[in-house]
Amino acid sequence: MSDFNSDIWSWFIGIVSVAGILACLWLTWWMSAGGAKKDEDAQTMGHVWDEDLAELNNPLPAWWKNMFYITIVFGLVYLVLYPGLGSFKGMLGWTMYNQLEAEELAAKEKYGPIYAKYASQSIESLGSDEAALKIGERLYLTYCTACHGSDAGGVTGFPNLRDSDWLYGGSPDQIKTSIMNGRTGAMPAWEAPLGGEQGVHEVTQYVLSLSKRPGVDEKAAEAGQTKFMAFCAACHMPTGTGMQAVGAPNLTDNIWLYGGHPKQIAESIAKGRNGRMPAHGEFLGEEKVHLLAAYIYRLSQ
Repeated sequence: MSDFNSDIWSWFIGIVSVAGILACLWLTWWMSAGGAKKDEDAQTMGHVWDEDLAELNNPLPAWWKNMFYITIVFGLVYLVLYPGLGSFKGMLGWTMYNQLEAEELAAKEKYGPIYAKYASQSIESLGSDEAALKIGERLYLTYCTACHGSDAGGVTGFPNLRDSDWLYGGSPDQIKTSIMNGRTGAMPAWEAPLGGEQGVHEVTQYVLSLSKRPGVDEKAAEAGQTKFMAFCAACHMPTGTGMQAVGAPNLTDNIWLYGGHPKQIAESIAKGRNGRMPAHGEFLGEEKVHLLAAYIYRLSQ
């Protein structure tokens, strides 16, 4: 509430908030003062239904009326203690940031020693520690399921973490590096360099032949091999087995990140692909990433 570009808005919010509470106070008083003082003094308001069902100006029950006054007083006290009147920070100086910092500090004091204990062990050894794996699983379910699925099986565009196929390597250190620093993969669009749809079709057929797919157009695949060597081999290697250093996938194993249907492969070649794995090291910390990497490494084994 303190990031206003003009004090006018701060004053506007403050005046509207206070005026609204005072208006509720006046309305409660006015509605209480206008009726009968006692039930026996109640008079009809002139509205009658079903011949003898009349509306009377009975007074509000005391407990109900007092509840209104209590909420009004609570609102005024709240606005004095906490932010709510424009840029006024409140007498307690509360912000969501310092509350978050306090909660993080308390959590660090409570759980820090546990994470520190596991951080001194290798990822491979943690793979046989059930207590460590349970913590790693909870971290995974909190931070990773949105992309990789609750079963870590992945979806289109997000890798399966349960198999042995890794774009950037599946060793413990490589997995930890991927989580800590993130990954950014880019497959450029090749439709224009390949000469249009026909060139894309030829390379698609050759790529399908690398994974021994049935029904390949051999003539188109032969023409596509020449183009593959000219445009694709630098990243995917002449054998099509990929290059983990740049995240270029293996094209010979019939495992496809964006789908293995010929149309999907052709789309990847023609339009390119861009994938991003965000870095988790800064907000999770290395100790938590260490446990998370151990859990994911265990899944792949």
